[in-house]
Amino acid sequence: MKIALIGYGKMGHMIEEIALSRGHEIVCIIDIDNLNDFDSDAFRSADVAIEFTNPMAAYDNYLRAFAQGVKVVSGSTGWMKNHRADVERMCREEGKTLFWASNFSLGVAIFSAVNKKLAQIMNKFPQYGVTMEEVHHIHKLDAPSGTAITLAEQIVEAIDRKSDWKLGQTQLPDGKVEGSSECPDDMVRIDAIRRGEVPGIHTVTYDSPEDSITISHNAHNRRGFALGAVLAAEYTATHEGLLSTDDLFKF
Repeated sequence: MKIALIGYGKMGHMIEEIALSRGHEIVCIIDIDNLNDFDSDAFRSADVAIEFTNPMAAYDNYLRAFAQGVKVVSGSTGWMKNHRADVERMCREEGKTLFWASNFSLGVAIFSAVNKKLAQIMNKFPQYGVTMEEVHHIHKLDAPSGTAITLAEQIVEAIDRKSDWKLGQTQLPDGKVEGSSECPDDMVRIDAIRRGEVPGIHTVTYDSPEDSITISHNAHNRRGFALGAVLAAEYTATHEGLLSTDDLFKF
């Protein structure tokens, strides 16, 4: 399979290594200093482009790739609030293909399935409140993380007494804390911590006066994310539309 890389930071390098080890070919690498290469024969020859950049650049990168007829796999977060409806329309009505996931890790996919099931159970037990915490490296630009938002949306969908999620407190790398722990009863509070080089920790806690139940996923490194992105690209090469890890991992 021919793969183009959009974004060549730590994740891009790791994806390249794994893709080559699985017998794929990297035909084009696009970073901030060579955006004109979107309009190149090399980029157009790709079966799939894998995009890991930042919340500000992701949507424009999708448009550039779609304009060249190239399918996209993306793990960039933070763009969905303003552009989700437009991307869904392009995939539904214009034949574009995007495989998007807030997190490509197999472990997170399993954790997500557990989160859904636990939320369904907890819908019957209103004595339990629910909160979330996510911890990431100091370079992460958005808070809460896309993975945390996805997990919170699953909880909101399953628990009738919850209507939405809310960013609570954010602990910055210098120790400063922004935001508030105050949260309406019908919302899921997500606290964010930025510390060191943590790849990602996501924790969901259900608490009652009698006890608490906690589930957590702790990524040891970024390799699981990179492998998942390549697996998603292999899947996307033969599928179309708006795709997700629910399509790739069947639980």
